[in-house]
Amino acid sequence: MDLTLSDEQRLLRESADRFVGETYNADHRRKSAAEPNGFSAAIWKQFADLGWLALPIAEAHGGLGGGAVEIGILMEAFGRGLVTEPYLSTVVIGAGLIAASGSEAQKQALLPKVAEGSLYLSFAHAERAARFDLGKVETMATETPGGWRLSGHKIAVLDGRAAHQIIVSARIVEASGAAGRLCLFLVPAGTPGMTVHDYPRLGGGRACNLDLRDVQLPADALLGDGGDALPAVVAVVDRAMAALGSEAVGIMQTLLDTTLEYTKIRKQFGRPLSANQVIRHRLADMAMQCDEARSMALRAALMADAEPVARSRAASGAKARIGKSARFVAEQSVQLHGAMGVTEELDIGLYFKRLLAFDTMFGGSAHHYRRHAELGGRVKA
Repeated sequence: MDLTLSDEQRLLRESADRFVGETYNADHRRKSAAEPNGFSAAIWKQFADLGWLALPIAEAHGGLGGGAVEIGILMEAFGRGLVTEPYLSTVVIGAGLIAASGSEAQKQALLPKVAEGSLYLSFAHAERAARFDLGKVETMATETPGGWRLSGHKIAVLDGRAAHQIIVSARIVEASGAAGRLCLFLVPAGTPGMTVHDYPRLGGGRACNLDLRDVQLPADALLGDGGDALPAVVAVVDRAMAALGSEAVGIMQTLLDTTLEYTKIRKQFGRPLSANQVIRHRLADMAMQCDEARSMALRAALMADAEPVARSRAASGAKARIGKSARFVAEQSVQLHGAMGVTEELDIGLYFKRLLAFDTMFGGSAHHYRRHAELGGRVKA
């Protein structure tokens, strides 16, 4: 398999690295953190102008028709700068769900707005009792004469406060009163009955919990034709995990580069730390973990359009292995910086926190090792 980047992919990497390097510094991150939504709307508009918001959207819906590999290139650059703009929640997950489950009319109405930067999306799916099981949803949707009524509770909704539309998953209440198929609903911001509990995310950005109490929605709030949306949810989350893996690689590489430079200038007993053979071995181990994580993220991206079991195995394998490598690199970086590694004087602590957040999103390493093993059993069967 030829893994060489195409000319277009190289240009994307160069432009993303240049933009992030010139824009995202400690001062910019402080200003973004002070914004109500945790990111800069002006930067988001620049993302649109650069074509990044249109990247994975089909050309028929105002996009560029890019794939998971291109998303990975962009997300790795975002990791280097600790970008907090809602790219994952709006473009990768939100637009991905609309593309996978929405009707043609919904795609034509919503996806061009995502591409131009005028529509923020978020996905409300996780619940406290689910424990990362994507199929375990207790939020209920009851059909009414005028549309739908939603009731339930969602947690860890990425960028929910900023979203103009929140895609909410719910089980349809059957005529018998039992919970039926999983469906997705478009809930506009400010809808009566929906309460948003916003909070800052570890390592930058914001998330929220949602209380849904008899939320009344029109009939066209249902995304698509009302068929079971679970396969689409699993596919989009697998793609999101591949993107998150690439972002983690960018964070890890920055930690490695920063730590390497620090050990060259930090002296003990008249010699740089990097002159110590034990330190060199630890840096080499960090570099090896970064390369291994990059390979796993690329494999997950390459398998994003494979058949479901193979795709999910690649996504879970990458999430589990990258999570383990990320923790190792983060801990080594903090330790080699000494006590300064956990102070606000350096950015090391922020990168460390973002990697901790990565390990818990959509399930930690232990969860995905189990999922990978279970999916492997299906392949053998």
